[in-house]
Amino acid sequence: MEMRKLTIDNYGELIELWSKARLPFKPKGRDSKKAITAQMKANPEFFLGAFANNHLVGVAILSCDMRKGWINRLAVDPTYRRLGIAKALIAESEKILRRYGVKIFCSLIEDYNVASKNLFKKCGYVEHRDIIYFSKRDSDEI
Repeated sequence: MEMRKLTIDNYGELIELWSKARLPFKPKGRDSKKAITAQMKANPEFFLGAFANNHLVGVAILSCDMRKGWINRLAVDPTYRRLGIAKALIAESEKILRRYGVKIFCSLIEDYNVASKNLFKKCGYVEHRDIIYFSKRDSDEI
């Protein structure tokens, strides 16, 4: 397995992987090719891919506000699960974020996603039940 940053040339594979992994995405909004292109241009290191035989099998999209780093959109092709790919993506994500001075690593996980919650716990993350998440969106596609 090889870890490398994604480019817009990987966009089709990225969308295909999210579909296989049943990760919802917004192709008319935040996940459009135009939006992803702009995000990649702003932070090229923040799009991390795991490749097996030059085929995208895992992905993590990072973000940070210089205080906290976020591991977003973590997904692994179902055929390649339980091989340590997600753990490797988390470890590499933390390494990338550390280069930006980040020392707090976070991920938002929906409560029903027990497998992801267990994965992050195994990687040393602490579940916080005392935080309530609020969001406001300009549209459903954001």
